[in-house]
Amino acid sequence: MERRLHTRHRARTIVYIMVPGGRRKLCKAVNLSATGVFIETTNLGLRKGQQVILAFAINLGAITKLHRRTAVVAHVSRGGTGLMMESYSARSS
Repeated sequence: MERRLHTRHRARTIVYIMVPGGRRKLCKAVNLSATGVFIETTNLGLRKGQQVILAFAINLGAITKLHRRTAVVAHVSRGGTGLMMESYSARSS
């Protein structure tokens, strides 16, 4: 039984993941929802609960926008990493 609040959509986009210490890695997003993303990763050393920064390049035709989101590692598997993104409403100014 599916327990997600938001529908996942197949994604074919590249995501930059930035981890504490300044390391950056280019990864492929497999699926994406309003609150989470699953990315293909190999041995990044990420742990459940760790905070990372994601940067998505969104192509809007003539314009490409860069979206940055804070995310928390929800799970790590052999195929990749599931990340729960911070909601805009939860951000403090």
